[in-house]
Amino acid sequence: MSEGTTEDGTSRRSFIATGSAAVALSAVGVGLVGNPAAEGGTLPLTPQCTDGDDTPPVIEGPYFRRNSPLRTNLRTTGVSGVLLSLTGFVYDTRCRPLANVLLDFWQADQRGQYDNSTPAYRGRGHQFTDAKGAFTLETIVPKDYPGRTPHLHVKAQAPRGPVLTTQLYFPDDTRAYGMNVAALNRRDAYYIRDTVIKLGPLTANRYQGTFDFVVRTA
Repeated sequence: MSEGTTEDGTSRRSFIATGSAAVALSAVGVGLVGNPAAEGGTLPLTPQCTDGDDTPPVIEGPYFRRNSPLRTNLRTTGVSGVLLSLTGFVYDTRCRPLANVLLDFWQADQRGQYDNSTPAYRGRGHQFTDAKGAFTLETIVPKDYPGRTPHLHVKAQAPRGPVLTTQLYFPDDTRAYGMNVAALNRRDAYYIRDTVIKLGPLTANRYQGTFDFVVRTA
């Protein structure tokens, strides 16, 4: 499937820098309130993209792979579990929606395992925001694995901008695979409250989630 090119003729997929360390950019769950914090309290309002207090990135981890398929649905053959429909927007630091932002997602499956085979790329895919800066992702809630709470990995990059590498987490009361997500969040050294997805109620084995990213463009 074609990945397309930028205005200057370079591959859009080449926006992602290989082996890049986490950079001092931000991902903000705009308007996220009321999810229990790891300390047992409630989450404050997340920072707005204009207040200069951006959420720090999270480590890439060992399982990133280049050249993931261009797709918005990660529920491919062999992937089942608690469904997640994730939507949101990508903004710049002046709260303007950004079109054509590369979002590269990867995650563990319903067993807490990553697919590192070629060409399956199960649980992996990249996409671009639309003209309004919106994105949508159809996937599942990943299971935890030793040392890690359930999470989604993502790299986000505006055209010719720097790469944001971060992870999205789940509220303490998320129900999937018998996990105690509250306890897992408390024990995960990389968990940060500011990148928790806002989830609606579990309905017919599906969560509807929202998350908005804020990225730098230069």
